Parts: sequence; C-alpha cells; structure tokens
Amino acid sequence: MTHSEAELSPAQPRKSFVRTLELDLRLLGMIGAFAILCIGFDLVTGGRFLTPRNIFNLTIQTVSVAIMATGMVFVIVTRHIDLSVGALLATCSAVMAMTQTEILPNMLGLGLGHPLIPWVTIAFGILVGTLIGAFHGWLVGYLTIPAFIVTLGGLLVWRNVGWYLTSGKTIGPLDPTFMQFGGINGTLGAGWSWIVGLLALAAALYGLWTSRKNKIRHGFSVKPLWAEGVLAALISAAIIGFVAILNAYEVPAARLKRDFEAQGLTLPEGYTEAYGIPISVLLLIFIAAAMTMLARRTRLGRYIFATGGNPDAAELSGINTRLLTVKIFALMGALCAISAVVASARLTNHSNDIGTLDELRVIAAAVIGGTALSGGFGTIYGAILGALIMQSLQSGMAMVGVDAPLQNIVVGAVLVLAVLIDIVYRKRTGVA
Repeated sequence: MTHSEAELSPAQPRKSFVRTLELDLRLLGMIGAFAILCIGFDLVTGGRFLTPRNIFNLTIQTVSVAIMATGMVFVIVTRHIDLSVGALLATCSAVMAMTQTEILPNMLGLGLGHPLIPWVTIAFGILVGTLIGAFHGWLVGYLTIPAFIVTLGGLLVWRNVGWYLTSGKTIGPLDPTFMQFGGINGTLGAGWSWIVGLLALAAALYGLWTSRKNKIRHGFSVKPLWAEGVLAALISAAIIGFVAILNAYEVPAARLKRDFEAQGLTLPEGYTEAYGIPISVLLLIFIAAAMTMLARRTRLGRYIFATGGNPDAAELSGINTRLLTVKIFALMGALCAISAVVASARLTNHSNDIGTLDELRVIAAAVIGGTALSGGFGTIYGAILGALIMQSLQSGMAMVGVDAPLQNIVVGAVLVLAVLIDIVYRKRTGVA
C-alpha cells in the first residue's frame, strides 16, 4: 500500500475495553449499582452486611421471588402482566401442605416420613400451578380478556382459594425432605459445594470455548484471545468467590452439638462444619440456566421475543400467538408452584399470608433487571439481579433500623427511578 492509499483508507476506530469484551452495558450498570449498594450498607452497619452469614441469608431470601421473576420476563416481553403470582403461590403452597399432611397420609395410607411424600407433593403442586396458569393464558389468548383484568381477578380468587383449602389455618410441620428446599434446612456442605462450583466453572469455560469455535466456523468476528482470557478470569473469580463465601459460613456449635447428640455421638473438640450452597440456590441456578436456554436456543424463545417486538407481524408470519400466550402463562404457573415449595419450606409451614405482595416484588425485579414494559426485550440474568438488588435494599434498610413503611416507600421510589433510567438509556442509545 502506497502512502497516498494509506491516507485515503478509513481509520479503524479503536474499541473500548468494555466493547472489546462484548459485555452488556446495562448489566454492568446494574452490577455497579449493586456493588455500591452493598458497600454502602456494609459501611453503615459497621461491616455486618457483607459477612458470609448475611450473604447466605440474602441468597436464600432472594430465591422465591427470583424464580418467579424469570417467568415474569416472558410475560412482560409479550406485552402482558401477571398480578396473580403471589396469590397463585399461596394456593399452590396450600395444596402442597394439605397433600403432604392430610391427603397422602390419611387418604392414600402413606405414613408421615414416607420417601414418596415430598416428590408426589411437589409434582402435584406443579401440576396445579401449571393448570391454573394455562387457564389464565386461555382467558387472555383465546377470549382476549386483558391480562391485567384476568390476573387481577386471579389475585383475589386464588388468595382466598388458598385460605379455604386450609380453613385459614397454618399447616405444619412439613415433610423433612420437602423442607430441604427452603435454604438453611438443606445445604450441600463444603465438599459438595466445591464440586458443584468446579463443575459450574468447567461448564462456563466450555461454553465460552464452544461459542468462539462456532463463531469462527460460521465466519463471524470473534473477540481477541486476551479478551476471552479476561472474561474467563472474571467468570472464574465470580464462581469460586461465591462458593468460598458460602463455605465460610459455619454451622453454629450449639446446632452441631444437638445434631451429634441426636445420633448418640459426642461433638469432637474443635470440629467445624460449613453450610455451603443451599439447595434452593442450586435450584434457582438450574432454572436460570434452563430459562436462558429456552429464551436463546429454542423456537419457543424466538417466538416469545418476536411476538413481544411486533405482535401483528408475528401473527402474520404464522406464529400461533394465542397458544403461545397459554404456554407462557402455564410456565409462569409452574414457576409459581416451584417458588411455593421454596417459600413454604423456608418457613417450615404453610401460612395464609405467604406470598403477600410477591406480585409487586416479582414485577419490580423484572423491570429493575431491564425488562421493557413495552415488550420485546428482557433477560433472565437481569431479572435475577433485580431480585437480588431489591432483597439487598430491604435487608440493608432493616439492618440499619428503617421501619417497614419507609422501606416500602424507598423500594417504590427505586422502581420508578429504574424505569426512568431505562427509558433514558433506550432513547440515547436507540436500543429497542
């Protein structure tokens, strides 16, 4: 190339570090806000907020809302809303509580503690949640009743159906195996937590490698190797750090002593044991991975986002948008039932106020996580991060001593601010 040709050739713009890594700017913004929030509360509480114990509690408190938020992403993406998720959770919880304490032991002869009780209970609860969700979807999709009205009615109906199923009573104690899905009652321990963490790390690195390999095979541009290495290092640090923090929370000596005495053993001096990853958190990770795969790699996922982007065009292209609506609400119902397992197991019983205001928390988590209320855009990881931000905000304010009414005021203000920031971001960047 001659000197004159070099002068005429357009200069290649140098990409920024973040753009080279191809990271989602909205995700980075949420992570930054979350980090500032956590550091701020840790300073105000004298270092009590970022302790392994509090982080462990934050994770198990977030799971129930986060699971439902993954389904709410699909609902909002297709330009609908579901106000009944908290009430549906309560009904599913009531159904599962009565199934394991009354129906299976008394009617089917399965004694208390029978190994089939928790699994039959969970399967029946998910079936009930799926059918109720599908019914909502049928009303919205085929009878064209607005989702707002259908689910507002569902909020009133299912909250009180749950009350009638239990005659207004608290039902418990629940099956011991069932309660292992509640958090502190079911954890993997240090050894298995490290095994799961290393398997997750291997899967993440394999995903990065196969993604790069597929891009090269199809002729797409790829990140520089150093950028792939930085991304792999960040993922590795996040996974290993998360497992290490949860393993740093040790079981109290008094509880260990009771457990040893129950087995007729003596607690050895100096013996310690870590909680590790809660089973409920492992369940959330599995659901998040499955929902992400559903959104990105399946025909159903493509149909959901195409319908949200332009419903008329999607219908003209041959997508059965009515049946799609039924499927989305059925999935939302199934996730409500799974959340009911986690919520009731964490409480160790079914109570009539379970899931109260969860519909607002779930919608807020999805919106704070970047799901567009106008439809067409949303991410599963964003919704989970939104749920974690909300739970951290509430827990931090509680630790500081902020009373409940003011907590709700702050959460409401944060929700409105998050939507405003998202609107401004979309206008400036031209993102749909």
